[in-house]
Order: sequence, then C-alpha cells, then structure tokens
Amino acid sequence: MQNIIDELSWRGLIQNKVPGVEKQLQKHTTIYIGFDPTSDSLHLGSLLPIIILILFQKLGHKSIVLIGGATGFIGDPSEKKDQRIFLSIETLQKNTESIKKQLSKLLDFYSEKIELLNNFNWIKKISLLDFIRNVGKHFTINYMMSKDSVKNRIYNNNGMSFTEFSYSLIQGYDFLYLNQEKNCLLQIGGSDQWGNITTGIELIRKKTGKKAYGITFPLVTKADGIKFGKSEKGENIWLDRKRTTPYKFYQFWMNVSDKEIEKFIKIYTFFSRKKIDSLILTHRENPEKRFLQKKVAEEITKWVHGKDTYEEVVKISYVLFGKKYINELLLSLDEKTLFSIYENIPHMKLSYKEFEKGVFLLDILKKSSFFTSKSEANRALNLKSIYINKKLIKKNILLHRENLIGKKYILFQFGKKNFFIIKIE
Repeated sequence: MQNIIDELSWRGLIQNKVPGVEKQLQKHTTIYIGFDPTSDSLHLGSLLPIIILILFQKLGHKSIVLIGGATGFIGDPSEKKDQRIFLSIETLQKNTESIKKQLSKLLDFYSEKIELLNNFNWIKKISLLDFIRNVGKHFTINYMMSKDSVKNRIYNNNGMSFTEFSYSLIQGYDFLYLNQEKNCLLQIGGSDQWGNITTGIELIRKKTGKKAYGITFPLVTKADGIKFGKSEKGENIWLDRKRTTPYKFYQFWMNVSDKEIEKFIKIYTFFSRKKIDSLILTHRENPEKRFLQKKVAEEITKWVHGKDTYEEVVKISYVLFGKKYINELLLSLDEKTLFSIYENIPHMKLSYKEFEKGVFLLDILKKSSFFTSKSEANRALNLKSIYINKKLIKKNILLHRENLIGKKYILFQFGKKNFFIIKIE
C-alpha cells in the first residue's frame, strides 16, 4: 500500500478531497476525525472513519480521534430537516464515556500514533465575545449561507436557529486548534461534513496562512436510502450489543445483496486488493453459497464483538437455519447456548403459573412480535408457515411441558427468517 489515496479510491472510500492532499501525504501527516456523542453507541457507518484511520496508521501517519463533547451540545445540522433535540449535560457525559469504550476496543490508544481528545476541554475556555471577534469575523453571512446544510434548511422553509448556524464555525475552530496545538493538517469525515471541513480549512488559512486539507468518504445507507446515523430514525445497526445483538449484527452482513457485498468487502475489511479480487471471483462461481457474505460477517463480527461471540452467533445461526439433524440438535443444546439464543433474538417470558395449565399457540403468537392480531396469526397458521422447535404446525395446539427445550424454552418460527423464543420461569 504505497499510495494511500489510490488505496482509498479503489476501496470506494473517497467522495471529495482538497487539491494537493496527495503531495502532502507523501510525508507523515497528522489527521483527525470527530465523533459527536449524540447517542450512547456508534453504528455501522461509524466503522468507516475508524477503518480509514487504521489504513493511515499502517503507513506511519498519526491520528487524532476527537470526541465532540462541546459540539454535541449543539448538534450538527448537516442533512437534518429539523433542529435536533438538545441533550442534557448528564446524557452527553454518559454518551461520551460509552463511545470512548467502544473506540478503545477498535483502536489502540496505547500506540504513539493515535490520540483521543475531547473538544469540550478547549471550547469551554473560550468566551462568546472572543469567539465572535476571533473566529466569526473571518466569515461572511454569504459564505455561511452557501453551505448545503444551511441552504437546504432555508429552501425547505424550516429555518435554522443561530445555535445550529454556529456549528460549522465551532467545528472549524476545532481544526484550527488541532492545527496549532498538534500540527494536524488533514480532517476526514463523511460526505455530509464537506462544508464543515472546508470552513476549518478556510479558518486555518486566514488565521495562520498555512495550507490544510480535507477528505470525505461516501455515507453508508440502509435499504431505504437513509444513512446509518446515531440520531437517524428507524432501525440502525449499532455496535452496542444491547442495542443490536451480535446475532442480528452478524445476520445483517449475511443478508447483504451480492451487489452490495462486493462493495462492502472493500470498505469494511483490511484484505489486500489481490485477496479481495480472489475472494470476489470465488464468490461469483457459486453466489448461492454466500461466500463473500460469510467472509465479511466473520471479519467484522470478530473485530467488533470478539472471536468467542462470533463462534457463538455462528452456532445460533446453524441452529436456526440448519436443516440436517436439527431436531436432535435442538434437544441436545445446553443452557448456555439456549440462553444465548434467547438473548439474541426477539423473546419474552412466561411464568410457570401461566404455563402449567397449557397455553394455546395463537395466544402466544398474538403476544409475539410477529403479528398484530390473533386473526393474522391464524392466517399464517393456515398457510402452514408456523414452526415450533423447527417442526411445522398446522393447527392451534395447546402448548405443554413436552414442547419445552431444555425444560424452559420454546422456539417459534414464521416463514424462513423470523424467529421468536419464549422462556418459562
């Protein structure tokens, strides 16, 4: 990997770049990327800048990871239709600690090549008057209005508060501070950060006369076209196992389309170009075997959740989707594996008192996450798409102790991919 720009371009990890950055990166350069603590967990999209930092580190460049303890108070308006809801100091502090822990698992902060900072430590020292005089004076209203994050809100008639309007200047000041204190010359961010990054570059030029640079990467989007983000509505793929179970995290990669997985293996793994090309060719020979999906799922799940957890979710997947000797396998599962299945898929509890006289299948299905009504559950039953402990059920049976696995669990399945488990206590 002799040319980092060529490497990132081949992997599909460059959207925009400031001219001249290629020449600058021929020398060891300090780069930075920021994470605002607007949630208590990073997500699938957050892995991209982390991967980019690691690729830079491999070539000897120094990295700064910046937690936006100050900017989190405001909320980045980029690609937001409405103003963010302000978070309390307590929530931001809690989120900051959670994100620090996640980053520490993914990055080696004991290395001399990487440093973790919080912009609250310097922003809190600046008075409003000093900020307006020393930063605000360098930017015209016309310049600020030209930013997409501002234009989109104005043209959509939603307006923008002064609080959000100031966000780009504060992020720009972060770049100036890191440039002066840490000799940081390059900021990296998602494509929605281009306006904020160029504001920082302009501020550095006006205050110091020095040249600074920026690179943005494409945002990863969900199937509905909405980006993965900490404050986005809808379902996200989180790195926190309490918000997205490791099984669900693993299954996300297993269910990526063949077209998307060829893109994902380039941006979400550290395999060489030669190896990736070889893996893609192998996959194309028998795409039904989902070779690439398995490879990416293995690499990312091990990295985020660890080898033991990866092996655990592979076993769960085999139990849920396997076809050979699956009934015998279910009966032989130990309590640890059954509880792991319970933790990783939709579930609920029933008391022994409630269960001892028997519970009808349709009553359970109505309470599950599968159906909104008993009639809807009954239609699924008539269509022969309901399974109990991997056995097809054709009528509304009464569930008893003989239906339990491991003396306390019952596994339900609707169709091919929807599972639900109850635990009797």
